[in-house]
Order: sequence, then C-alpha cells, then structure tokens
Amino acid sequence: MPLGASVVVLALTITGCGSAPELPGQESSSPSAAASAASPTPTPSATPTGAEDALASFTDVTVRIWGSDARDQGRAYIDALVQAGFAKQSMQVTSDLSTVGNPAESLQFSVAWSDAECLVGQVGPSTGEPQTALMPRLADGSCLAGRTRTIDW
Repeated sequence: MPLGASVVVLALTITGCGSAPELPGQESSSPSAAASAASPTPTPSATPTGAEDALASFTDVTVRIWGSDARDQGRAYIDALVQAGFAKQSMQVTSDLSTVGNPAESLQFSVAWSDAECLVGQVGPSTGEPQTALMPRLADGSCLAGRTRTIDW
C-alpha cells in the first residue's frame, strides 16, 4: 500500500474507531518484561530533534515491539517509546481489549510531538503491518480520537 494511502487508512481508522474502555484485570501481565525478553533493551537515546527523525525513531520502536511476543500489549509500546527518549506524559494509548474482553482488532498509540503534530502508530490484526505517521493534532489538542487508557504505570 502506498504511504499516502496508509496515512489515509490510519487517519480514518483512528477517527472512525472509538477504542474500548479499559477492563478490570487488563493489566495482569507484564508487557514490558515480555517486550524486554523478546528483544534487547535499547539504550535510552537523546530525544530526536526534528519531526522526521522522531518519526523514524517512533517507527523503529513500533516495528521492534510488533515483532515481539508483546505485540498486542499497548503498555509494551509505551514503555519502549519511553526507553527511546519520548516523554510518557505526552503519550496516549487505546485499550488492548474490546468491550467484551476479546483482543482489540486495532491498537493505537501516540506521542504529542509539537504544539501542532503527533506521532501516531497503529498495529493489530485489522492493520496488517504496523503503520506510523506524523499527523496534525486534533481540535482538542489530543492525538487520538475516542477513549484512551490512563497511562498510570
């Protein structure tokens, strides 16, 4: 799929799919441990300075976690992005589970990069390969539409 079409699909999916609420017991496993076991822990690096550098780093993290046993765990993406130097307080992530407790067909996560831009990632069975894009912030200043999980770990 051409990059332009991927960005459109990603944008439509993010704005067209509200994410499911976080369910009790959802955080019972340790995604960061699974992610660490699946691949070497990256050395924290300086936060990328430009949007294109940031997107490249964000994409590298996304692809690495997608290739691990923690591929369906939002926390694994957030933890790996923090290790790569991104600010956790600037992140959002959707639920790992649907409202009926099944694994989510699509998982989105983001980092607010500037006052106007977001790094957005999407993975899951409905996505195929991981998708990442530099997108404009939404009107309310957030990066993801719909309900997101509280990042409180």
